[in-house]
Amino acid sequence: MTDFLLGIDFGTDSCRALIVNAKTGEEAAAGVAYYPRWAGGLYCDAAAGRFRQHPLDHIESMERAVREAAVLAGPEIAGSIRGIGVDTTGSTTCAVDDRGVPLSLKPEFAENPSAMFVLWKDHSAAAEAELINSTAASGAFPDYLKFSGGSYSSEWFWARVLRVMNEDPAVAAAAFSFLEHCEWIPALLGGIRSLANVKRSRCTAGHKGLWHPSFGSGSGGYPPRNFFEAVDPRLGPVHQSLGTESWSGDTPAGRLCGEWAERLGLPPGIPIAVGAIDAHTGAAGGGAAPGCMVMVVGTSTCEMIAGPRPEGPEKAIRGICGQVEGSIVPGMIGYEAGQSAFGDVYAWFRDLLLWPLETLLPGAQAGALDPQAKEELKREIAKKLLPRIEEEAEKLEPSEGAPAALDWFNGRRSPDVNAWVKGALTGLNLGTGAVKLYRALVEATAFGARAIVQRFREEGIAVETVYAVGGVARKSSLVMQILADVLDMPIQVRKSDQAVALGAAMFAAVVSGIYPDIPAAQKALCPTVEKTYIPNPARRKIYDALYGRYRALGDFEESFSRCSL
Repeated sequence: MTDFLLGIDFGTDSCRALIVNAKTGEEAAAGVAYYPRWAGGLYCDAAAGRFRQHPLDHIESMERAVREAAVLAGPEIAGSIRGIGVDTTGSTTCAVDDRGVPLSLKPEFAENPSAMFVLWKDHSAAAEAELINSTAASGAFPDYLKFSGGSYSSEWFWARVLRVMNEDPAVAAAAFSFLEHCEWIPALLGGIRSLANVKRSRCTAGHKGLWHPSFGSGSGGYPPRNFFEAVDPRLGPVHQSLGTESWSGDTPAGRLCGEWAERLGLPPGIPIAVGAIDAHTGAAGGGAAPGCMVMVVGTSTCEMIAGPRPEGPEKAIRGICGQVEGSIVPGMIGYEAGQSAFGDVYAWFRDLLLWPLETLLPGAQAGALDPQAKEELKREIAKKLLPRIEEEAEKLEPSEGAPAALDWFNGRRSPDVNAWVKGALTGLNLGTGAVKLYRALVEATAFGARAIVQRFREEGIAVETVYAVGGVARKSSLVMQILADVLDMPIQVRKSDQAVALGAAMFAAVVSGIYPDIPAAQKALCPTVEKTYIPNPARRKIYDALYGRYRALGDFEESFSRCSL
């Protein structure tokens, strides 16, 4: 019987479980389960930038998704799974006790958002991030932010820890430490009941937590405790609880315990890889390598490259989301940049257009739609709305007289993180309609990607090939063609809806001993390219001009945001 691998991918909205053939990467079965509490909008306040998820959403959805995949695959294949890989959103952080149990799984904190996972796109810690930045810039310490792009983000670990402490003293007092989502899930599946035995992820520690081989002592670590205590004395015990080590995804985190084997319908004892951030496993699954940038295109977008370790001192790259040895391909440095909102920008526009339907559609009055019919109608229209707009937007050519937009609807991640800036629209007139506005938003997200590619190149990181993976990449020819035109580079879309989960399965293949390393797993398992978008040379000049408008609008928004602080 052929060996199989299981990749479990926790996205923003759902958990996906993918079972693949360990020799070919061919999909044997997949299961998807959506987070019920998150889908109901619980524990979140978008206007305040607060997005929290209950760990029960993750537990329940994982169980449903994996069981669905196992049933679809059949008992013979499910019984032949040799390794499990896990990826999650990140930095997605939660307060835990000394056993690594999220505090919101305890009765006294069950409905407390501060005791839940602080989702990657939560920006409520902007002030805490600024405090970290000002402490680092005080001159009292070495430059601990240089390998994190030069500044610290509200999307990252330490800012979130301090935000939770500031917003809820009871949670702060009960927390022994904080875990990343991708660290908690392998520990949960492995039945690990002591925080001291949880393997901290190199991916999250390096990109989100300031871990680096040149910090600490020996083989690396975090900045010293006195740095974090200078930010806030309450961070000292958290620093102490982390230890100094971190592990890349080719390291076993444990083995599937009896309880979870029974719950998932799998044999016990399967090795589980140390977890990683979804974009990083997606980069591995998409073929990240020197010169090959992988764009993981979804609600947000990450632009990722894996490069060789330098023979001399490691050069710090300005304005990105960190560079970490082993975060994508062990043995190479993973360079991460990204856009805090990509598909989320399009979803915002869709929801804006749906407001009259949501508000004015007749309810359950006499002769009106019953509630179920109303919901079905709303879902049907919402499903068709953006594809229909895209059909019309594809008929338009770029124009200097068209509206212009900024994609910073959830702040700016790269280049040069800034949580305070906002999205913007300009160049509107009475003839501006929904189609033109939507195309402007798509062009803005493409310009954001161009700024990242430009920064990589300015810093000496080659970008010669671009692969795209993720839902938007496969569903929207408009977005991909505009991206190719704006970057003036071919965009190669991988033939997989599950490249992120496939990347997690690659790490499972390594920890199970099927492949010796990730490059070998990539060679065997990477999906083929299903479509290549070629840039239209006739649009190069106009997009160069529109990119200049984008940068000028960005400069104005930065000045405006500083004035409004």
